[in-house]
Amino acid sequence: MAASTSAPDLARFGPADLPDLTGRRIVVTGANSGIGFHAAKAFAQHGAQVTLACRNLDSARAAQVKLPGVTEVAELDLASQKSVAAFAERWEGPLDVLVGNAGVMTPPRYRETEDGHELQFGTNHLGHFALAGRLLPRLLEADAPRVVSVSSIAHHRGDEHVLEANPRATYNANKAYGQSKLANLLFARELQKRATAAGSALTVTACHPGVSNTGLVTSKDGLGALPGVRQLAPLVMPLVTQSSAAGAKPTMWAATYAEPGSYTGPTALAEVRGKLGQAKLSRWARDESLATRLWTVSEEATGVSFDLG
Repeated sequence: MAASTSAPDLARFGPADLPDLTGRRIVVTGANSGIGFHAAKAFAQHGAQVTLACRNLDSARAAQVKLPGVTEVAELDLASQKSVAAFAERWEGPLDVLVGNAGVMTPPRYRETEDGHELQFGTNHLGHFALAGRLLPRLLEADAPRVVSVSSIAHHRGDEHVLEANPRATYNANKAYGQSKLANLLFARELQKRATAAGSALTVTACHPGVSNTGLVTSKDGLGALPGVRQLAPLVMPLVTQSSAAGAKPTMWAATYAEPGSYTGPTALAEVRGKLGQAKLSRWARDESLATRLWTVSEEATGVSFDLG
C-alpha cells in the first residue's frame, strides 16, 4: 500500500490502525516468534495472506496455529543462498510486501554460513539482499510493491569497514552485528534510489524496533550460545526492554504507510522505546557512495542482480 494523506498519526500508531489488507500477499521472514510473529499476526488480522518464511518449520507451524486468517508456512534459511533461491523459485504470482525481519545477533565466536560468509553479515544482509533480488520480478507484478528492511539502533556501531563483510581476523560480535544492521539500511536506501531512477512503482522502507524482548538474545545462534544466557534472559529481558509486540509497530508502519526511503522507529530514551517517529541515521548510513559500493560487494557475494527495468 502506498503512503497516503489518510495515514494515521505515526506517534500514536498501533496494530488497530493498519489499513484493509484484503487480497495482499505479504512475506515475513522469521515470523515464527518475536517481532515477526506480531507483525504477521496484525497483517493477517487485517486481511493479508501472510507467508511465514522460516528456517525452523516446526516452530513456524506452531506459530501459524495462533494466527487468524489466511497464512502459510514456507521454508527459508537465509544463511543458505541455495535455500533463498529455492524459496524464490517456489513463489508463484504477485508479491505485495516483503518484510526482511529475520536475523542473527552477536554469536560470541566467529561462524560462517554454508556459503562461507560471516554468519551475521551473510544472514542479516546477504540473505535478504538475495531474497529481494530473486523475488523482484514477483514484486513488480504487484500494483504497489514494498520491501521493508528491519535494521537496528546497533547500526550506529557500523562504519566504512562494512565493505569487508566481517572478516574472521578482526571478528568482534557486537561490531559485526552493527555492520550487518548498517548493511540493511544501506541496502534499503540504495534500492529505493535505484527504483526511483528506474521509474519503478517499488517502495523501499526501513525501520528498527528499539530494544525489544525477542528470541534474538536467547537464540543458540547468538548470545544464547553463552552459558547461562538462555536461562537468565527470559527473567531479565521483560524488566529492561519493551515487548516484542511494541517492537513490531515500526514494521507494521513501514509495510503500509511509510514514505519511500523512510526510516521509522521509537523515539524515546535514545530510540530504545516510546512513540514512533523518524529514526536517526548514522553518518555511514547516509553515505551514498558507501551504499553503492556495498551493493557491488553484495552482488559479487550472492551472484544476484536487480532488474528494475
